[in-house]
Amino acid sequence: MTHSRLDRREFLKGCCATAAIGAAGPSLLFSQEAQAAVNSYDTVVLVFLRGGMDGLNLVPPLAGNDRGHYEEARPSLNIAASGAYGALPLTLANGTATGFGLHPSATGLRDIWDAGKLAIVHSCGMPTVVTRSHFDAQLFLDLGTPGNQGAGTGWMTRAWATQPGITGTETMPLLAVSNRQPANLLGATQSLAMPSPTDFSLNSGAWQWQQFRSGMPAGTKGLNETLTGLWNGQTGIELGGLRADNALRVIGAQGYTSTLPAAWPTTNFARQLWTVAQSIRFNLGLRFATLDLGGWDSHDGQGTAGSGYHLFQNKIAELSQALTAFYNELNATGEMGRVTVIVQSEFGRRVRQNGSGGTDHGYGNPLLVFGGPVNGRRFYGQWLGLDPQVLSPYFGDIPVTTDFRRVFSELSIRRMGNNKLGTVFPGYAGYSPMGIFQGSDLVPQYTAAAPSPMTARLPANPQPAYGSSLESSRAIRARERDRDHWFLRMLAALGLN
Repeated sequence: MTHSRLDRREFLKGCCATAAIGAAGPSLLFSQEAQAAVNSYDTVVLVFLRGGMDGLNLVPPLAGNDRGHYEEARPSLNIAASGAYGALPLTLANGTATGFGLHPSATGLRDIWDAGKLAIVHSCGMPTVVTRSHFDAQLFLDLGTPGNQGAGTGWMTRAWATQPGITGTETMPLLAVSNRQPANLLGATQSLAMPSPTDFSLNSGAWQWQQFRSGMPAGTKGLNETLTGLWNGQTGIELGGLRADNALRVIGAQGYTSTLPAAWPTTNFARQLWTVAQSIRFNLGLRFATLDLGGWDSHDGQGTAGSGYHLFQNKIAELSQALTAFYNELNATGEMGRVTVIVQSEFGRRVRQNGSGGTDHGYGNPLLVFGGPVNGRRFYGQWLGLDPQVLSPYFGDIPVTTDFRRVFSELSIRRMGNNKLGTVFPGYAGYSPMGIFQGSDLVPQYTAAAPSPMTARLPANPQPAYGSSLESSRAIRARERDRDHWFLRMLAALGLN
């Protein structure tokens, strides 16, 4: 038997590391301090509207047969085509009407559209998977593997792992403005989950013991300074403590502020975007940022637009105002030229309203894309319309005609210079650009990295066949002998026999 010993110093390290990790968050990074500079790289910001945003409420049809079908399907939930609470018409650059508008609370998004920097992809989602489960749909999208929840890593994690031009000195390449690491960053070792930079510190215990402060006797140390001197070993807990300490120092060295600029709304979502905006300005090497805005599951009392309380009216106002403040902030100083924002939800809502004044889980949905590199003020994708006969094969839902991975792949190739689509989105093929983003095209690489000898030779493991429990003992021994032979061949291939 092997006995382990833990001396007093190691015990203190373990206790302090546990406290540091608990205070700093579930995902920590380590790197050097950053110097402010103009970024020479692109940043992707993913805003996930969790709960199933109603695309027909955000982007309603305004004219033609679709308008009639829309009003018939939603007699009390449709957004008016005109009037005081009418939709905001969307026109092309030459003034031609598109036949669609934005919810009247989305004035900021309409302004970004008019500036030519907002594009909308019709009927986007997962064409290979139909699910009305929030949890399944969100996980499929976060992992980038529709129909498969066993990927083990998020699509952003794989995108960063295959990103060309990585130097290894990036301070904070992956950021989740959250109190936990989301599934799209699953498996990332350089990601940071940080709900608020001003709260990202070790501040437990008595205030005067937390760190050295002016007026304290010379040579004294606080908790933070004491911890720094403990992380000099190679045990797992020491390495974890070192990363936690470095993460705290990186964030502490930046000029983060919780004070919002004057023109910004004061919602929590706006504060999260302000964290992203500051992180971009500090030149921390940020390539992927992700944050959520929930509250879109509207089975009853959804409302429309007008005076009084309307669920989606308030949510869309919150979304539009914060995104517009983010855009204007970075656009005024030039950073927006290398920033792309994607607004995604797991699925849309049913075309027809239900008996509770709401809408149930649907399928296809608009995808919003805006930023400096976007060829905006136009719709992309295929819109099949709202004719009930057209929607009948799709159970009355708006179908998915554009795979979300096609949009993300174009972003990866044209803006990030990453054509390793087979790794970023395993199982996806047949990509062709839609023209949403500025940049150069690359030949997609669909072949992922070669599997290891271990995984390449794993035998099939099907579910037990009916009646297999009645096999003879001879058949069972033969199967076990075959398994042993496979194991020996695997060891030989790995050079371990």
